[in-house]
Amino acid sequence: MATLASTSGQAQINTTLTDKDRADIQALSATYREALLTCKAEQYADLFATPGGYFASPSRGEVRERTALMEMVRSYDRCDAPPAKAPTGGGGPVSISDVKIEPAPEGAKARVPYTRGGGYYDDVYVKTPKGWRFKSRNVVSEQEIAVGFLAKDAIEIRQLAGDDHGHYENIYGDHDHPATPRGVGVTGKDDRPFRSSGLRVTVGKDGAVTGLAYLRDNGGHYEDVYMKTAEGWRIKERKYVPAAPAAHNH
Repeated sequence: MATLASTSGQAQINTTLTDKDRADIQALSATYREALLTCKAEQYADLFATPGGYFASPSRGEVRERTALMEMVRSYDRCDAPPAKAPTGGGGPVSISDVKIEPAPEGAKARVPYTRGGGYYDDVYVKTPKGWRFKSRNVVSEQEIAVGFLAKDAIEIRQLAGDDHGHYENIYGDHDHPATPRGVGVTGKDDRPFRSSGLRVTVGKDGAVTGLAYLRDNGGHYEDVYMKTAEGWRIKERKYVPAAPAAHNH
């Protein structure tokens, strides 16, 4: 992989990608889909650069830690059943063979469709001693595209809300009860499925954007409302909700 150093003393920026680089990156996306849909949690986590590689979506947050990446895969309902082969046929994603993979300062980048309806992954790749890995994979859904909410908006909101400071807890829960930090809630057990990491963002059909973040070692949480201004995203409202008192048996 060739690089070109700037004569002005700037950092080297990748300017070319070989055919092998592109083939390896395409294979990375194919392996990602197979690992995710067949619940191969460790294989899935191995696809992200260490340290610093992450998966992100508004509903899942920014998932960086290897353990959280594996917990996320295992949290899908299909993973409660015996392992299955990745589905094929007309309902699958569009082909990635013609995806445009471009050079980027980190290594490479691409916009990879994951549904035929227009949803896509906004990817950044980095070359490691173990080969190409995801530096970041941000999900942009059809609904988010419809209201003009893109990966850069989600990234800006997470930074604005303090998600990159390590103050927020991963959220766990099931479909029948509200999401809570690990070890807090109806069962009090630590076996509830992973829901999201740090700040969880919800984008409404009308474009309204809200956030939920549980404070680490606190139990309380923030309920946010965000608004986009000429200067970027801002917190319109932040409500702190203290932790519920622990239940006592009599």
